[in-house]
Amino acid sequence: MSAAVSVESGFFDCRDSFASTIEALAAADERIVTVVSDSVGSSKLNGFRSKFPERMVNVGIAEQTLVAVGAGLANGGKVPFVSAASCFITGRALEQVKADIVYTNVNVKLIGQSSGVAYGELGPTHHSIEDMAWLRLLNNLTLIVPADPWQTEHAIRAAAAIDGPVFVRVSRMPVPALEHAGAFEVGKAEVLFEGDDAAIIANGTMVHRALAAAKSLAGEGIRARVVNMATVNPLDEAAILSAARTGAIVTVEEHSVRGGLGGAVAEVVTAHDPVPMRIMGFPGFLPTGSAEWLMEHFGLTAAAIADAVRQTISRKR
Repeated sequence: MSAAVSVESGFFDCRDSFASTIEALAAADERIVTVVSDSVGSSKLNGFRSKFPERMVNVGIAEQTLVAVGAGLANGGKVPFVSAASCFITGRALEQVKADIVYTNVNVKLIGQSSGVAYGELGPTHHSIEDMAWLRLLNNLTLIVPADPWQTEHAIRAAAAIDGPVFVRVSRMPVPALEHAGAFEVGKAEVLFEGDDAAIIANGTMVHRALAAAKSLAGEGIRARVVNMATVNPLDEAAILSAARTGAIVTVEEHSVRGGLGGAVAEVVTAHDPVPMRIMGFPGFLPTGSAEWLMEHFGLTAAAIADAVRQTISRKR
């Protein structure tokens, strides 16, 4: 788990893992540069700037320019990691992401920082609960939503190795380190808890909550499989179809219930093996409040996930 820094007992900020990993990659590959929009501190890139000052471009608060500059650097042979708040790098600069990077298939790595509701008290303008829905439409953009510091490190390393556009969604919300099933592989889900009564498919900050729900259900004799679907594109359809064979699926994400992980899973399930499903996430525009309050208020807790599993199992054929 390299250099991730604990922010509270047993919990970590995945931005630290991103920062230490990009510094290590840059030390080994002089093509790697960073592009930021006055987001050095929020991206945890102060160390990178100190070590490689000539390899950071700060465009100021101008996300459309940010993405366009990243595309230009890639066309010049660099490997740019373009890092900014996910709500702005996707919403404000979506046209540039689409036309300058994905349509032209250039080698840019987009890092959507502080995703989901991590900005909490800054309110709806800073909530980033639509980003995956927008980006899923861009079929050749690799989408990764790591669940903890270890997976963040390996997602960043994988992004650097891919010759093409990648988006990595990095949260600032503290998460625990998980026990992973094996090496990280783009496009491959991992089963973190075995079960055949139902399946919980989650990613990002929701994975540890899904695990807590599954362990609680196991105490009642309900075995719910937990699938960590860190890659949203390309999607591990085999893992989804295997989950469908349990007869009930619950998806959980720090995102809108429309168009994200739940939508991706539903597209596969309805086309191949329809089973009862429940998509858990946020219903739409959210009020201002702390991230933890928003999670609890909208039912993204281990207890609520466990309850959704029980209800979905009750609908099994």
